[in-house]
Amino acid sequence: MNIKKIFISVFVLTLTLQLQAKTPEEEGKAIFQNRCAACHNVNKVMTGPALAGISERRSIDWIIKFVQSSQSVIKSGDESAVKLFNQFNKIPMPDHPDLTEENIKNIVAYIKSDTKTEEPATAPFAKPGKKRPYYTPVKLTNYFFVIGYLAVVLALIATYYYAVQFKTFKKDVQHKNESD
Repeated sequence: MNIKKIFISVFVLTLTLQLQAKTPEEEGKAIFQNRCAACHNVNKVMTGPALAGISERRSIDWIIKFVQSSQSVIKSGDESAVKLFNQFNKIPMPDHPDLTEENIKNIVAYIKSDTKTEEPATAPFAKPGKKRPYYTPVKLTNYFFVIGYLAVVLALIATYYYAVQFKTFKKDVQHKNESD
């Protein structure tokens, strides 16, 4: 009975620890947001350069040295570091000597996972053959419209004609009454 309790306790403890363990990307994201996000973004240039693809442009050893002490790498005459320093208006990156190699590798893992890839050159769906407007344009081949339009125009002409005839008739009647 005692062995069963110990086994169950160890199993539950192991399961709990595994659930609480973060992936390197999650740990890197937490560190990045607390330490780096004020000046850097993964996909766009801010005060510092965009960090997307940094692991392809630089070795992990260079990244670790630069993050822990950027000014010492610049002072050592490293061409890449000096070029970055000059490119970003000689604004020094704060040194982070308290970050371990593992912390920096986790940040790089987060950057890799958050890097946006370029959109595919072609659309994932077929291009429509003909662009259709949201309204139906007026065409002379639309007989119902043409007939309706002509009927309205003829009705207006007839109304004006009869209005003029009525006024003329009214004036004639008034003149006849005045002359009698």
